[in-house]
Parts: sequence; structure tokens; C-alpha cells
Amino acid sequence: MLSWDEFDSEDTTAAPAGKPAQAKPAAPVADSPAMENQAESSVEDARQISADDSDAIARAKAALDELDIQEGLDDLEGSAARVQVGDKQMINARADLNQLVPFKYDWAWQKYLDGCANHWMPQEVNMTADIALWKSADGLTEDERRIVKRNLGFFSTADSLVANNLVLAVYRLITNPECRQYILRQAFEEAIHTHAYQYCIESLGMDEGEIFNMYHEIPSVAKKASWGLKYTRSISDPQFNTGTPETDRQFLRNLIAYYCVLEGIFFYCGFTQILSMGRRNKMTGTAEQFQYILRDESMHLNFGIDVINQIKIENPHLWDAAMKDEATQMILQGTQLEIEYARDTMPRGVLGMNAAMMEDYLKFIANRRLTQIGLKEEYPGATNPFPWMSEIMDLKKEKNFFETRVIEYQTGGALTWD
Repeated sequence: MLSWDEFDSEDTTAAPAGKPAQAKPAAPVADSPAMENQAESSVEDARQISADDSDAIARAKAALDELDIQEGLDDLEGSAARVQVGDKQMINARADLNQLVPFKYDWAWQKYLDGCANHWMPQEVNMTADIALWKSADGLTEDERRIVKRNLGFFSTADSLVANNLVLAVYRLITNPECRQYILRQAFEEAIHTHAYQYCIESLGMDEGEIFNMYHEIPSVAKKASWGLKYTRSISDPQFNTGTPETDRQFLRNLIAYYCVLEGIFFYCGFTQILSMGRRNKMTGTAEQFQYILRDESMHLNFGIDVINQIKIENPHLWDAAMKDEATQMILQGTQLEIEYARDTMPRGVLGMNAAMMEDYLKFIANRRLTQIGLKEEYPGATNPFPWMSEIMDLKKEKNFFETRVIEYQTGGALTWD
């Protein structure tokens, strides 16, 4: 992950896996005039209207005679020149965004490759044991059922909100093609995550209306969704553009809200609760889905931290005292909302944890988010009461994923229970 303190503007590292090492660019070799003339003549011949052409084909060929190539090229983002590494930057770049190479941010391309290598789909996880446990009258306690429902209620819509922000705002405003490539991968992964939550809800036979509308109806869930949404209203406007100090700051606020808070704090209470159930051999299919989602989200978080720090490096005027204070406040507000969510989902001790332990964990996480973007810790001495969470984040799919792949699977609605 990009270090704010150890940034070296001249990258001399080796090319990442999957990307060939860059050689010195050779001088362009022009095709011979004879070949160019032959090609041009062949193209003109293809455009000629023949007696065999239908009226529709003839009109299509004639319409292309009026095509203004330059008008179309002018609509492309960036200049028409061949891109040099120095032309690239995270926001407000003038280089052609359609030219992926040469890479400037190798870490972004590597994260794209890593994301592709970690591909998975929800239906590959066996949900049979979860269905039996959920349907059993004494399979789960009231506290455990509350945790499952609350978390599926929040996450089933949270990833949709993240995807909307990525697709409608962040992708358009990031002006670096290798970062855009990763954002496309992240957007697809958010779709997989929403699919996974839907698959769990359907498999368990839950009331889909109740679960999916929970972010409107349950205050602790609604507060988190509303807090995140307020940072997308302005930049989701198609007329919004970066390029001024204020709009650049607005975009930076959005990135901090979504990467440091929504993905970096808001997911941690619920993930810890569900994964703790899996450690106790309860709701193991749901916990496995959450394992793979958490691995994806950890990569999303690291990517977002790198983007934020790179914007700071390239635009140091944005990272003034006021912006630092605002970023600190955003992370602290997010931590407080997640602490309240923990108390709502877990009013009594359950699964070897309680709200006080979760509060300690969230303060520990908040300190991490603050220091990752160059801010000071606000919770001195906060420690991690759940060290096993770090081990789960390092999960390798190859360890057990393909051994547990489901060839034929069923949802709760397809099964009968006596």
C-alpha cells in the first residue's frame, strides 16, 4: 500500500506479475507509401454502393460519407498525443484516459490482477447447514437471529450504495486509466457482494421486503446509510466536475467517506459478528460468504487509501489544517455510528463478545484509518480484542474454496421442512 511518508516520485520497482517489463520505446516505423495507398483504395472500394445493396445498406454507406472523424475524436477525454507517464495524475489529468499504458501507478494494476485472481461466486458456497439451522426452532438464540437479520439488512443495500457511488461518480472523476481499471473490477465485486447477501436471504427463506428495506426502517441501519449518502449527493450530479480547490476537496471528502468509513469502519462490527458465528460452527455458509467478501473489501480499502494518499501527494494544497480536521471528524463520526450499531445489534453478550469489546475493536480500527491517511490516533491505547479477525482477512481462497464448491445447490424456498 502506498505510504504517505515514504513516497518516491520516481518509481524504479520491477513490473508486477502479469505486466511485462517496460522497454525503451522504439521509434515508430511507418508503413510503406505503397501499402498505405493500397489500403486507402481498398477502403474506398468497400464504401461504393453496388447494385446488390438494399436501400437500407445504401443509405448506411451514404450516411458514413458525412462522418466527421475529428468531431468524434474531440469528444474523447484528454489530449490526442501519445501518453507519457508524467502526463498521468489521479485527478484533473489532461492525458488521454483511453491509453492504459504506460503505467504510472503499478500498485493499481497489481490490485486489478489480484482481484481477478480472487474471483468467486455466491452459489459456489454450500448453504445447506445454514438452512437447517435457521429453520430449526432451537437452532439459534434470539440474539444470534437478531445479528444475522440486522447484518443482512445493512449489507444487502450498503454494497449497492457503494456501487452507485463508484459507477456514477468516482469512476468519472478519477482521471487515471489503471485506477479506473481497478474501479471497474471493484464495481463488479460489489455486485457479487449484493448477490451474495440476496443469496443468503433467499436461501434462509427470510422476508425479503423486511431485510432489503431495513435501511429505511431500523434507526441504527438508517443512520449509517444516511451518513454515507450525504457525501454522494453533489458528486453524483452529472454536472459536477473537479478542477477547482473546492470541488477537488469535495471529491476527496467522498473518497474518505467511502473508503475510510463505509468500507473501512461500517463493515467491521457486522463482519466480526458473523465470522464469530462461523468459528462456532454456526451459519457456516453465511460466514464463508462473508470471508470472501471481507477479503475483497480489504483490497478495496487498501486501494482507496492509496488513491487518497496519491491525491494528497499531487495536490498538497488540498491537505490543509481544515481538511485534516474534517477528515478526522468524518472517521470519528463513522466510528461513533458503528459503536451505536454494535449496541443495537448486540444488546447482550453473545458469541464470546459484547458491545464493550466491540467498541474497543472499533476504536482500534479507527486509529488504523486515521494513521493510514497521515492523521494522528484519537484513541490512545486502543487494542484489538479479536486478533483472529486479522487471520481471516488473510484467507487464501485456494485453501478450501474449491474443495467445498457446490455442484448442485438449493435455496430455502426449494426445500421442505417437517
